[in-house]
Amino acid sequence: MLVPHPEAPVLQGLWEAVQAGQREVLHSPYLPASYAFLTHVLLCTPFLALDALGSVCQRVRSWRVSAGSGPPPSLRRWGECFLRVLSRYLSSVLPATALLHALCGPVELPLLAPSCWDLCVEVFACLLVFDTLFFICHVAMHWIHRHHHRHHLPFALAAQDSSSLELLSLLLLALSSSWLVGCHPLSEAVFHLLNSWLAVEDHCGYDLPWALHHLLPCLGGAPCHQAHHALHN
Repeated sequence: MLVPHPEAPVLQGLWEAVQAGQREVLHSPYLPASYAFLTHVLLCTPFLALDALGSVCQRVRSWRVSAGSGPPPSLRRWGECFLRVLSRYLSSVLPATALLHALCGPVELPLLAPSCWDLCVEVFACLLVFDTLFFICHVAMHWIHRHHHRHHLPFALAAQDSSSLELLSLLLLALSSSWLVGCHPLSEAVFHLLNSWLAVEDHCGYDLPWALHHLLPCLGGAPCHQAHHALHN
């Protein structure tokens, strides 16, 4: 049982709830790949609903970046994409990251949670490091990334419809980013969640009024990323 620290941060209760009875899960060699896949699929579900509605609702279709280029991706296309991503995770990403975890050994979990400020700084630093590493790898190994660019008009789930090698390298880049920053496991979980959401939103195919790129224009968002796919297809 975890004993509260007299100067415990605001997030201490959350961190203790995450650890309570879940230490084996947190030390599992299958956690990184499972977390990456499940969060990606869950974050895609709102856009699956939008694509389904888009086939019958003109208002939803008007939000699409390519509003006049045809209907949204069909449920069949979503299903085929899901099976491709799942098979690559099961055949490559999951065993490779599990092997890496076994070689490196488990990480000791800290007793205290990070402060809210530390969490925000660590997540922001992880995003900067990951974006820098990803840009370098994207330019250096575009022959690997070209498989992903066969989606001339991307959709949310297609954010991870890449080759097994690229999926594995992306996860390793994300894990390396959090390791280089030296962030708390709670900060790392938030970073992976936010990083996955940014990828999903970039590929969703919708220019939604509340999208992050309208709040932070520097992000580019779905319109810029769809132009990138069209240019380098």
